[in-house]
Formats: sequence, C-alpha cells, structure tokens
Amino acid sequence: MKKNTLNVARLLLSSAPFCIANAAFAQTQNTDDVSAEDSSAIIVTGVRPAYRGNFDELEIPQSDQVLDSEILRDTNALDLNAALDLSASVARQNNFGGLWNSFSIRGFSGDINLPSNFLVNGFNAGRGFGGPRDISGIEAIEVLKGPRSAVYGRGEPGGTINLITKRPQLETSGYVQFQGGSFDFYRGDVDLQTTLGDKIGIRIAGFYEDAGSFRGPKETQKHGLYPSVRFDIGENSILTYELEYTSQELPQDRGVIFSDQFGFSPRRLFTGEPDALIDTEVLGHQLEFQHNFNDNWGILVGAGYRETSLVGDAYENNFGGRQPYLVDGQAISRFFRFRDYEAEYLALRAELTGEFNTGGIRHRLIAGVDYDEFDNDQVANRFRQAGIGGAPSSALDPQTYLLIFLDNPQYGVFPRPDAAAQIDRLETTSGFGFYIQDQIDLTDRLQIRLGGRFDDFDQELINRRSDPAAVSESSNDAFSPQAGIVYRATDGISLYASYGEGIRQLSGADFEGNSFDPNKSTSFEAGIKLDLGTVFPGVQGSASATYFDVDQSNILIFDPRPEAAGELIPAGEARSRGLELDANASFDSGLRIWFSYAYTDAEYTNSGTDSATFTTFNPGEPLINSPDHQLSLQISQSFAVGDLPAQIGGGMLHVGERNGEVGGNFDLPDYTTFRLFGQIEPIENFAIRVDVENLFDETYYTDSFANVWVQPGAPRTVRVSGRFRF
Repeated sequence: MKKNTLNVARLLLSSAPFCIANAAFAQTQNTDDVSAEDSSAIIVTGVRPAYRGNFDELEIPQSDQVLDSEILRDTNALDLNAALDLSASVARQNNFGGLWNSFSIRGFSGDINLPSNFLVNGFNAGRGFGGPRDISGIEAIEVLKGPRSAVYGRGEPGGTINLITKRPQLETSGYVQFQGGSFDFYRGDVDLQTTLGDKIGIRIAGFYEDAGSFRGPKETQKHGLYPSVRFDIGENSILTYELEYTSQELPQDRGVIFSDQFGFSPRRLFTGEPDALIDTEVLGHQLEFQHNFNDNWGILVGAGYRETSLVGDAYENNFGGRQPYLVDGQAISRFFRFRDYEAEYLALRAELTGEFNTGGIRHRLIAGVDYDEFDNDQVANRFRQAGIGGAPSSALDPQTYLLIFLDNPQYGVFPRPDAAAQIDRLETTSGFGFYIQDQIDLTDRLQIRLGGRFDDFDQELINRRSDPAAVSESSNDAFSPQAGIVYRATDGISLYASYGEGIRQLSGADFEGNSFDPNKSTSFEAGIKLDLGTVFPGVQGSASATYFDVDQSNILIFDPRPEAAGELIPAGEARSRGLELDANASFDSGLRIWFSYAYTDAEYTNSGTDSATFTTFNPGEPLINSPDHQLSLQISQSFAVGDLPAQIGGGMLHVGERNGEVGGNFDLPDYTTFRLFGQIEPIENFAIRVDVENLFDETYYTDSFANVWVQPGAPRTVRVSGRFRF
C-alpha cells in the first residue's frame, strides 16, 4: 500500500485552511479601501468548471441535466437518492440496506459491492464508506449522461453524477431552517457566508437530523459540517479549500421479503435490531487553485483526500435455503454480520483549457493529467445457520435462526451471536491518466469534437485470511477515444451525435493468476437540444431529445471451465438502448415545469452466472432494477397572497416494472407517487412550508438485490418547515 503518498496528501490538505487563513490575514492588512463598484471589477468571475471547458449547452455533443438549487428546494430533497429521482435516466439500485448511495444511469450501475461513484466539483469522490450523501452542502447536481471516459476517466458507460458544492460567493447571506414531520422526524439546516475584506469569502453549511421510521423501532441520527474558504489572489487567480465532515448512526435495513405464495412481508416490519447500529464517518478535504492567464487560457490544479469508515453490527434477512417465510409466511430468519470497513481516497488533477485559431478555424482545447489512489480495508465476521431443508418456522429454534415473528415481533431477546471470520482483506488500486479534447469550429454552424484518454492502473490485493497472507498484484492500461459532432441549426436549436469508448478497472485475478482485463464499453448517442428562450417569449430553459445505444463487455461472472474451480472471469455482456426526453422551463408568470422521461431497454446479451448472486442469467434478461419506463414531473407556481410571497407545487414520479433479481423470476411492480407542497412568507425573509410525500399512500418498492432484500417506499409523509433568510 502506498501510504507515503496518502500521508503526504493528508498533511498538505489538513494544513490548507491554516495557510489560506494566514494568507487572508496578510492580504486584508495590506488592501486599500475600495468602493463596492471597484471591488466588483476585480472579482474573478471566469471560473471554468473542471472537465467542462468554455461551452454553452447547445455546443456539447452529449446530454446533460442540471438539478439546480431551485428544483432541489421545490422537491425538498434531503439526500442524493431523493434528488436523483428527478432524472428519469437514473434508477435506484440496491443501497446496501440504506448504508450508501447506489444508482444506475441508462441501466448500468457498476460494482454491486461498492457505492456508486460520483464526482464532487469534478473530483472522483464517491468511493468509500461514508454513508448516504446528504444534500446540505450541495448547491446543484449535474447528471452528465453518455460517453464521458475520454475526459472523466474510468467509470460507467451510462454517465456520471457531479455534485457542485456550496462555495463562498464573496457576499454576506444565509439561512437557518428547521423541519419536523411524520415518524418523529426532526432536522435543522444552516448555510452562512460572509467576507473578510474584498477578496476572501467564508461559507459554512451543515445539518443535524434525528428521525424515526415507519418501519418499527428503527432510528437514525446524522450530522454534517461543510466549511469552505475562497481567496482571490489578484485579479486572475482563485484558491479554494473545502472540508467535508459527516457522521451517521443508522441500522442496516435489508427491507422486506417476497414470496410467490405469501406476497410481500409487512412494509412496517423491521427485521433488524434497534441496538445493532452502523456508524459511518467521512472526513474529506478538497483544495483547488485556478488561474486565468488571459481571456482564452487558464489552468486548474486540485487535490482531494477522503477518509471514510463503516463499523457496526447488522441482522440481515436470510436467503431461500434458510428462510422459513418462504415456507409458511409466519416468521423471518436472519443471520448476523459485523463489519469494519475503512477507506482512504486520494485524487490529484491538473487541467489546461484554452482557445486558439489555425488558419481561421477556432479550437477549444482541454488537456489534463490526473492520479487517484484508493485503499479499501475490509474486515467482516458472519454468523449464519445451516439450511432448513424446507422446515416451517415452528420446527426451528428461534434463537439459532434469530427469528422475527410477523404477528408478534420482539427485539433484543437473543444474545449477540459469535461470528466467524468471513472477509479480511486490503485492496489498493491506483491509476494515472492523461487526456486531451479539442472542439473545432469548422463553420459558424458545424463543430466537431475529438478526444482521447490514456489510463494506466495498478491493483494490489492482500488476503489476510490466508496464513501467510496471500498477495496478488496486477496492472493494466487502456486508451479511450471519443468523437462528437454538433450542428447549430439556429441560434436556439442544435443537433448532435457522439461516440465514445470507456473502461472500468476490475479487482482481482483469474484462476491462473492473470489480472482481469478491464470492463469495456462503447457508447453512441444522438439528439436535439433546444434553448426555449430563443423560441418562446417569456420562457427561460432548455429541452432535449436523445437516443442512446450502449454496449458493455467483460462483466465479471463465474468461470464455467471445470479447471477454474469457481473463480471469476470477465466474460459477461450487456446492452442498453433507449430514448430520453427532458425539459426545464421557467415562465415570467412564476410557473416552473420540470419534465424528465426515459425509455430504457437494458439487458444481458450473453449467458453467465452472476458473481454477486450466484444465479444464472440468459440473453434478453433485463438488467436488475432498470425500468423500461420512468417519468419525473415537477410543477411549481409563485404568486402573492395580498402582499405576501407564496408558492405552491407538486410532482409525480412513475417507475415501471423492473427485474428484481438476477437470474430469478421476481419482478418489482411499477408504481406512481405524488407529492404536494405549499409555502408562504408571513413576514419578510421568513417562510413556512408544508410538504406531503406519497400523497395517496401508495404501497411501492424502490429497489432490490433479491426477493429477500427488497426496499419498501415510505407511506404518506408530512413535513413542516420554517426558514429564515438574511
């Protein structure tokens, strides 16, 4: 493990706020008084987002969605899962019993044993075990769909999620908010920012939440703090430091069980133990420096470092051969597991952006290098019983099988089981990459984009259950090309197409000790984009229609060869094709409409045995948790009640039927939920709001791993909040 690299990164990033503070103090001591008008002239406003370059939306040959702060407020989304429901291209996946975020984009979800990766301000930051991501420190969320590997690097072919954090804006403002609601829900949020002089901004966001659950004696506590500092160095440079700290105490909840004979177990029946809690924690740092050499050229250099942990006990629903609920529908058996997971993640990046002309042809260039290193240290002990051989619950010893009876659930009656070692390993993966992208204006209307990325990555796996510990090492490299074309039919309409190839590093080696070839993908999409403001008077926003076709190969499956003795091989294949329709419109009248629809046909294209579920899939079988149809619609209207500002709105989410288990005959039913909200400001800067989720109290299920691990959606929920702005 490359601890020296990580230790140096930890030292540098931990000292960053003190360096910035000292520089800020020195700057404020030597800055002459300037008027507000003069001050605004020297603020660096040309901040180039990482990996994006200087393009407006109609010039990008790929489909994007931006969940801005307004739509996030309209939906009162509190965590990343709820926010991503706004995009029909994103589907919920098995979330490890509520312990992390897991989602698919255009049907593809990645490693089922790890949280879904996402970016934070362009940095890879989703890996690790910090628990579900809260929205408190998030300004906006970008859903970057389509082939992105040529610039973003190793990832899933369906797209990438980028979280844009709340950063100082060189102003004084903020809010304090309190909420209370159904199932003993209480939460407080704060977002404050101010300045020191004319060039230093400070911002602090945070939250505290204490909540019960509709699922019996289940409680969660969580809190987070997200301070950041911005220092404008002269007229052309910005230095920004951000800290992320989140701590959560929550039970692992594997959800309900489905049986063909007895249906779903009660959605209000919690099958864990109230005192069996998982503690998750994340401490992250992000340091970023941007300098604009002139109006055309700039450089961005950054580093991110995160430590995450997940520690605690869990009681989990047993699978079929040990599950009496599938026999008599009277009781649910459980197994016990203790986990101690720790991870460290380092990401470094330097990127140059600029514009130049060759023979009258305009070029917009992005070129960069990055390095990341991920240490994944896992220890797990498990107590699991013998199979029941089809016996009913009345024939089983309740303590041995940790039974929960549906008609009389009792908690805390069994001693903590003695668990045997299941996992004890340390995996270190690292990767170095460099990329280049050039968007060329062939005419005033026609542009092409050419790009490519080279990746070189290494992996070391230490299995400490062996004596002595078994060590395996592997390395690989790959090139990912990308090409796109954009035609500006008018100033407000563009047609585009793009093609890209991508990779994702796989852990481990085959039975001969050879490292796995990376997961590979090819992606094509074509579509039309519309700037609504150029077509319809009194409207601001955008709309798009996209067709996509994605192929993925080298999915890990069990090696069918007898000599492989149950080892894995990258030989699975899958494909996803579909159509997306997205629109986001704001009217001068105060009406806002958000519309997102996706048709996704995601399926396996060969046969194999899944490496996580041990079940066999065949060509044409749908990918798990991927609906054919998904629709999100949100509408809000601002108006006045007398002289009092007010707003009402609502939304609908429809999720189609999904495959609930790889290789099984279990489907999750489709569902449609509705929500309403209303808000009024009875006094200036103070707003009262009421939200009603699942208005018609629909019984529904959001995702599953198998028929014994199915997540139920919440019943009708009411929340009341008060927010004071200043």
